[in-house]
Amino acid sequence: MTQLYSAAAAPLVCTLAVLFKMSLSVDHVPMLLWSTQRSQWNLDTALHEGHVVSAQELTVLLQPVFTQNSRNLILFLHDTLSIGDFTYLSEFYGNKNPFQNVQEILQSSPSSLVLPAVDCEATKYLLSFLLESGYWKLTNITNLDVSQLEVNTSEPNLLVVQLQPLVSGLNEISTLEAVAENEKIIGRLTMDLQERGIHFSVIYTAVRPSRISRRTDVVRELRRQLMATEEDDSLSYPPLNVTAGNDICILFYASNFSLKANSSVLIDLTNATFVMQNVDISSSECSDINTTLSLKYTKPVNGISSLEIRFLMTNKFYGGSARNWSTLDSVEIVQDGEKFAKFNVSVISAPAEYSFHCQLVGTSNLYPARLIPSNNEAKNWDVFISRLQIQGFNIENNQFSYASDCTGFFTPGIWMGLVTSIILLWILAYGIHMIMQLTTNSRFDDPKGAALSVPQTE
Repeated sequence: MTQLYSAAAAPLVCTLAVLFKMSLSVDHVPMLLWSTQRSQWNLDTALHEGHVVSAQELTVLLQPVFTQNSRNLILFLHDTLSIGDFTYLSEFYGNKNPFQNVQEILQSSPSSLVLPAVDCEATKYLLSFLLESGYWKLTNITNLDVSQLEVNTSEPNLLVVQLQPLVSGLNEISTLEAVAENEKIIGRLTMDLQERGIHFSVIYTAVRPSRISRRTDVVRELRRQLMATEEDDSLSYPPLNVTAGNDICILFYASNFSLKANSSVLIDLTNATFVMQNVDISSSECSDINTTLSLKYTKPVNGISSLEIRFLMTNKFYGGSARNWSTLDSVEIVQDGEKFAKFNVSVISAPAEYSFHCQLVGTSNLYPARLIPSNNEAKNWDVFISRLQIQGFNIENNQFSYASDCTGFFTPGIWMGLVTSIILLWILAYGIHMIMQLTTNSRFDDPKGAALSVPQTE
């Protein structure tokens, strides 16, 4: 242990400031562990407040999962989750605790462990690490019907459950619905396995932190990016790419990629598209003029056997600007090979050498880039894409080019400020003008002399 002396007070303060800033800049997510078997985790493994569990430390903490007698593991995986979500959602919904089911399971489990902060670099590759750590039988659960789930207890089983996103837009009601749906999934699956007498362990975590952030650089992250995006700092997973030969011809990224069918069935495609990449892109097409990004999913949710989403882009020359522009013309959704929905796209265009970036894209009127239903079938779908970045032409070095942002230079707030300032300036100018027009009388009445007579002609 290095000894610190009073003479080194100034360097010590500088060092602590640097370490504090570095600790705050680490992206982290919470992780909950519990098991139906006792003594899985020693109380000595509890970590002090503020400590971020690294990948190496997480490997040690997960060892009891691999050495237990019955190696059945359930991975409940969120797309985004932060420790602040538990506090924020509990305060927002008052006396009703939206995470009551998970809380009760933790309290009633024979052994459990709560990790408030785990490095995202560890959770990003958690599934790959688990698969490499044993000969698991991998099962992806994509629907609520767990009664037909077959678990062979003679071999290790890894059940991966992709939970609904907690923030599916700007509507808090959708968040409550997502939390309630997740509670049902967790309760049904764990109760069903316990009724069968199957012992198991559970990992409850997320890929990356949510928007509820306590970091000091949150202002920098939320700052508007007009011509470029800080993709090296903000992308928690690589973008989806489509290759033509040896070259990448399409790049696609989104922090949240969700659909809602008939205003009831929420389909989160974020992890299937970018993390696990359980998506078929073989039907995508690339050329110098037209590009189509085709995303095909098999059984994304219960009741939908297949789902295809197409992004149609064109590259045209416009004489007014004397340059080529790439435009996302339309988005198409094909359900089960029959139901066809088409959306026209507004405001999504960029110079052909640039990529396009927008914070919010979807069917809502509140979004800066809108998807407008073009037929009756499209009215049955709600689309939500956050932090969209896409490029279908002129990709160099297999990465995004500078981004043309959908946010204009004059936002509604700026316009309101300008109009208010102009009105106040007009009032001030009018007042100054009226004051300058004031004049004094040329003659005054003397009370000691004769009365002042002013002819009417004056």
